[in-house]
Formats: sequence, C-alpha cells, structure tokens
Amino acid sequence: MALRRDINPMPDWIRSELVSRGVLAAYEARPDYQRNDYLGWIERAKRAETRRKRLDQMLEELERGGVYMRMAWKG
Repeated sequence: MALRRDINPMPDWIRSELVSRGVLAAYEARPDYQRNDYLGWIERAKRAETRRKRLDQMLEELERGGVYMRMAWKG
C-alpha cells in the first residue's frame, strides 16, 4: 500500500545503526507507515541527543518485537 504522506529517506547513519545492531531485517519487515514514521520522528528532533534517544528507542523496539512507539503491536 502506498503512503499518502511524504516519504522520509533513510539516512546512512540510521542504516549503519540498524545493520550494526542486527535489526535491519526486523525494520524492513515493518509496514511502510511504521518505517516512515520512525525515520521522520528521529530526523525531526532538533538536538542530536534527542535524535539518539529516539533512535535507541526504535532499535530497542525492533529487538524486542511486538512494540511500535511504546504501544503493543502485532506484526
């Protein structure tokens, strides 16, 4: 299903983190809207510390599975 909102590109630094943590496949298995929302949410943070915190949350949720933006999600 095509998204009706702007598509957020995958920054190289986020891709590197996904690969190094071994969760790229889990990320790619998520629906388009989730991948897009995660990227936009991380990139919209004004401070580097906030971007890092958001990235860490996404990575942890991908490792755990069954969670999306701190909400239960059945994938």
